[in-house]
Amino acid sequence: MSGSNAKVFSYPGIKTTSDGAGAVTWVETYITQGACAYPITSSTTMGQGYQAEVANGKENLWGEKLFFLELESEHSSASTCEGYALAGGRVSNFTSGQGLILMKEVLYTISGKRLPVVFHIGARALTSHSLNVHAGHDDVMGVTDCGWSMFFARTAQETGDLALIARRVAEDSHTPVLNIQDGFLTTHTVESLLFLEPEFMKSYIGPPGDKIPNLMDFDNPVMSGTVQNQDAYMKGKIAQRYFYDKIPAIVKNAMDEFYDATGRRYGMVDNYRMEDAEYAYVGMGTYMETARATVAHLREQGVKIGLVNVTVFRPFPGAELVEALKDTKAFTVLERLDVPGAQSNPLTAEIKASFADAVVGSDDYPNIDRIPTAYSCSAGLGSRDVRPGDLIEVANNMKEGGPGRRYFSIGIEHATALKVNEDPDLRPAGSFSMRGHSVGGYGSVTTNKVIATIAGETFGLNVQAYPKYGSEKKGLPTTYFLTIAEDVIHTHCELHQVEFIPLNDVNALHAGNPLMGLSDGGMVFIQTNETEPEAVWRNIPQSARSTLRARNARVVYMDTVQTAREIASDPSLEQRMQGIVLLGIFLSCTPFAKEKGISEEEVFASVEKSIRKYFGRRGEQVVKDNMECVRRGYTENREIPADLIETASELEMVG
Repeated sequence: MSGSNAKVFSYPGIKTTSDGAGAVTWVETYITQGACAYPITSSTTMGQGYQAEVANGKENLWGEKLFFLELESEHSSASTCEGYALAGGRVSNFTSGQGLILMKEVLYTISGKRLPVVFHIGARALTSHSLNVHAGHDDVMGVTDCGWSMFFARTAQETGDLALIARRVAEDSHTPVLNIQDGFLTTHTVESLLFLEPEFMKSYIGPPGDKIPNLMDFDNPVMSGTVQNQDAYMKGKIAQRYFYDKIPAIVKNAMDEFYDATGRRYGMVDNYRMEDAEYAYVGMGTYMETARATVAHLREQGVKIGLVNVTVFRPFPGAELVEALKDTKAFTVLERLDVPGAQSNPLTAEIKASFADAVVGSDDYPNIDRIPTAYSCSAGLGSRDVRPGDLIEVANNMKEGGPGRRYFSIGIEHATALKVNEDPDLRPAGSFSMRGHSVGGYGSVTTNKVIATIAGETFGLNVQAYPKYGSEKKGLPTTYFLTIAEDVIHTHCELHQVEFIPLNDVNALHAGNPLMGLSDGGMVFIQTNETEPEAVWRNIPQSARSTLRARNARVVYMDTVQTAREIASDPSLEQRMQGIVLLGIFLSCTPFAKEKGISEEEVFASVEKSIRKYFGRRGEQVVKDNMECVRRGYTENREIPADLIETASELEMVG
């Protein structure tokens, strides 16, 4: 997706913050009539968002009450969608991982009956040698043969926009669409984005009855889902190519019309810095944003490299990919899975096949007489971090004189993996980043979202906030990340350079190196029941004290646990409310409100709006309690004096 400032667009979008799940829910609760789903991580939050709107009595853009059905399995939910679509309804589904594979049988019948539904996928690694609930493309690559169009988003912005475009394409082509975003990395990442205006969605998509045929209309009966034998089955199957041959033009038309209204340009492939590129990254999903930042960095070093992002995987844009890559010396295909028994991993194999078609002169392909060297890389399986340093080594592998491994992995220690030699900080200039260390169930992840919401919607800055935790979640270590910047944030990886480190987990300093990457003059928050600064300092391990002194760090402390205990009207919320106290500490100790000229009264009005957004459904008392936690965090946090940090050698001897 790219933007343009050349003209004024009628529907530029509504500025807000949201994660990928929220962006999908925003669109689907306006344009559909209902949804059928079964909860499975990481798609669950999409279904929860839809179900919440149903509970609130929301109507779609044509005044129809929404419905939500939670069935007994993903297979049943897909079958229910099939039945509703057969009757002419506009319906949605949300699933991930094994859930998508379980419904595969039904996916064939939905496409075979030309039912224009859209299913939203939080792409997830499949359980094989172990369980993993995080991002992988195993699930979606397991259904590429089911006859569905497949769209891939990199960001929350893209997944919301593509939700609408996918619906338009599905109904114009009578072909179902999977709208795919990376599980957790996009579904749960809060970003600055533009929500689509309801009036635009209404005009762009039209009412459900306009394009969706009712195959259960008693006055105009048709036969579907019949038994066909040797005399008929093959004819019906091959005849479906009539629909698929038209899809590329339909996609282009839908994306062009979307651009004309919004100014956000999409294509089946999206090229960046490819005009004179000698090398290229090719891939789909979240890490292509980090790759984009790496391209800009390498260009500054004189490397002629570009990026080709695949937005539409089905129908496969073979000719477009050949056109984009034909003049390069080499390209590397990044894939979030590994299929060792195949000729190549899926995207790599299809690009190679496309070049084979082109070199033998197949119709509709560019004329070429050479094929660039193709490299294949497994990256980011199970949400493994993909860093700029990894991608720099991918580029080095392609260069003349480089290792030249045709297949390799990144981000792990393994015989197949490339070793990282440098890992630059590619955040936008002037960025402020926070990396918090907490425990699942402390409310810190939600607090991170609230901080991002305020920074984006009140301070008018670009934000990116996301968590890192295992499938076990509650009671185990949780890390959360936040970056705030004036410019768009493209890098999406764990933060190794930060300005603020909250330590909600009192054991963090004893169990690892949570101060890694703290900037000079940065700030640390420590949860403690001590009240005197000398006692707080004395309880910090010697190695951490040395780091704090070397970094000229500010150290802020408070007993958020006791604060939450004193305030929470509902004892079951005490543990979670300790996290929201950090919001007050953040607002008190960071410069954003002052820099933006926003008064304390305005800040707390924004805080209340955000608190209601995340906790309003729990009742007015919960909102009041959370607001009191924030106010006390704002006024009661304390800082260890700088002179104590600098001259406390005697205290350290005691410690």
